Amino acid sequence: MSHSKPNILLIYTGGTIGMIKDFKTGVLKAFDFKTLLDKIPELQLLDCNIETVSNKPIDSSNMSPEYWVEIAELIEGNYDRFDGFVVLHGSDTMSYTASALSFMLENLTKPIVFTGSQLPIGDLRTDAKENLITSIQVASLQKDSEPVIKEVCLYFEYKLYRGNRTTKINAEHFQAFASPNYTDLAESGVHLKVNKKYLFKPNDKQPLKVHKNLDNNIALIKLFPGITKGVVESIFNNPNLKAVIIETYGAGNCTTESWFIKLLEKNITNGIHVVNITQCSGGSVMMGHYETSNRLKEIGVISGKDITTEAAVCKLMYLLGQDILSEKFKSLYEMPLRGELTQN
Repeated sequence: MSHSKPNILLIYTGGTIGMIKDFKTGVLKAFDFKTLLDKIPELQLLDCNIETVSNKPIDSSNMSPEYWVEIAELIEGNYDRFDGFVVLHGSDTMSYTASALSFMLENLTKPIVFTGSQLPIGDLRTDAKENLITSIQVASLQKDSEPVIKEVCLYFEYKLYRGNRTTKINAEHFQAFASPNYTDLAESGVHLKVNKKYLFKPNDKQPLKVHKNLDNNIALIKLFPGITKGVVESIFNNPNLKAVIIETYGAGNCTTESWFIKLLEKNITNGIHVVNITQCSGGSVMMGHYETSNRLKEIGVISGKDITTEAAVCKLMYLLGQDILSEKFKSLYEMPLRGELTQN
């Protein structure tokens, strides 16, 4: 593979960015990415070679672990031929897919940049062109023939984020994403400014390892004042259930009603993993900081620390798929594997 110009693979999975308006009917239709360079001539100004592939485009609302595996396999099969990858994806579940891929691709040493848009690529006021052009530029960044970025990222509206630190915050504004607990990796202005000290530093000595076994026998419970025993019990009574994420209040606080604590304790004793994450968009779980979370700590609830809901879900699926011994599971979940949480 020639290193004179970076080779970038553009993977289209679906989403608004891949739509173009039929001016006769006004209907949005799928964009033919084989004619990408013709439709967006600005891409020819980038100092890289671009190839495109379409991976059975779907609406991102239909995204699933099976589809994550397909994307991972597509990257795995082309890993040696390309210096970087840009994944075009619907914005609704982009943070989930970016998080999942970050766990699935162990020892990743090349950039995978997720992007999309709020308006179709053919729209007059679209944000698609800037997002796409800068994402490809980010994926092409090299120093001494080595990629500058070596992790799964998400680029949207002038900012590059660590993928597993993002969450979608707005369905209407161009600035659709935020990274509430981690600094931006780069910002695009007059110059592309990379915050190098915040970049993930993978193990360069080990080959890429792709994990394809994800276990989605999990549940997510968002606590609210007045949540009933029957509702919580019905979730834990699922015979296939292996783990539950509980979105608690503030710094990891929850009701101290005896039925709730006893229910959690019983299920943890029976081998169900229970993870505590905060409902707040920013901040961290600190179990034991308040009396209302101290019992959770005592009964063995796992602390999600400052992980996002999206990353918490994907990390749980990933770890459950690894067949990890129960006594090691808690310590593994509570440590950063791909920079998804802050180690206290």
